[in-house]
Amino acid sequence: MRDPFLQAAIDEARQGLAEGGIPIGSVIVHQGRIIGRGHNMRVQKGDPLLHGEMSAFQQAGRQPASVYRECVLYTTLSPCPMCSGTSLLYKVPKIVIGENVTFLGAEDWLKSQGVKLVVAQDEECISMMRQFIADRPELWNEDIAV
Repeated sequence: MRDPFLQAAIDEARQGLAEGGIPIGSVIVHQGRIIGRGHNMRVQKGDPLLHGEMSAFQQAGRQPASVYRECVLYTTLSPCPMCSGTSLLYKVPKIVIGENVTFLGAEDWLKSQGVKLVVAQDEECISMMRQFIADRPELWNEDIAV
């Protein structure tokens, strides 16, 4: 059985894809409750900062630093340096990653800063990204600044 919070991130990724965007979703969980959710909206909003994790942070809004220090970030894809940096800034102690097969983000940096990483290698996350990359390589390359 899949973790319900990872499922929520996958649901966000599917929503992003349905909107014509990139299928990466994320949720931020505090004490067993989702306080922020989002998906990559770079295409939909024309905003280069709105990766899935950044959208979830934005939706969570202002939180005391003490709250973020007790959160778990769930994301369908290994977080890039921008999203990793935001997680480090707010001292998020744990990140659950749907997959890192199609893209390996800044995991070594996160680990070096003491962040606990759990990589699920979820087949749906992998297949959704593989299909997207095959269908829209130019959009994917734009998202990861290639």
